[in-house]
Amino acid sequence: MRNLVLIPALALGLAACSQGDGGKAPEPASAATGAAVPGGPVSRDAVYAAAEAGPEPFVRALYAQYVNGGPQGEPPAPGRDPLYDRMLNAMIGEDFRKAGGEVPTLNYDPICACQDSGDFTLDSVTVLPGADARKADVAVVFTNMGETKRQTLKLVKEGRMWKVGDVLVPGEKPLTEQLMAAIS
Repeated sequence: MRNLVLIPALALGLAACSQGDGGKAPEPASAATGAAVPGGPVSRDAVYAAAEAGPEPFVRALYAQYVNGGPQGEPPAPGRDPLYDRMLNAMIGEDFRKAGGEVPTLNYDPICACQDSGDFTLDSVTVLPGADARKADVAVVFTNMGETKRQTLKLVKEGRMWKVGDVLVPGEKPLTEQLMAAIS
C-alpha cells in the first residue's frame, strides 16, 4: 500500500520540478518566421505555433517534421521538451537519469516510433470523439521506411499550447506505463 501512495507522489514531485525554466515553453515564432516552406524542413517554431492552433494542427505539424526530413536542430535535453506535458517530461527525465549513462527505457523517438525516419508519409490524423478544451485523443496512421504504423496521441493543453501527454501503440503498454515501470 505504501508503494501505491509513493508512486503518484514521486510522479507529481518530478512533474513539479521537471521544467527548470519555470515550465514556460519557448515563445512561438510568427507565421512569417516560423512557418515551414512547403516541401522544406519544418522548424520547431512552426510546431510550437501549431500547438496553439488546436489538436489537429499540432499533430499534423509534429509529423510534418518527419515528412520533410526529420526534426531540425538539436533536440531538447531529456525531460525538457516543450512538446511533451509536464508529467511525461518528468518521467522521461527520470528515466534518463536512472539509466546513468546506460541506454534508457525510452531510447527511440516516440512520435515516429523510430530511431531513424525516411520515406515518411502521414496517412491520416483523426481527432477522436470526446475531445474538449483541455484534452484530446488523436489517432494517427503513418508510414516510415515502408512500414505502416498506428498510434494514438493523448494530448493535454498546458497554458496556450497542446502537448503530448502519452503515446498509445496497439499491442503495447502506454508510454507512461512503460516509463513508470522503469523509474519506480
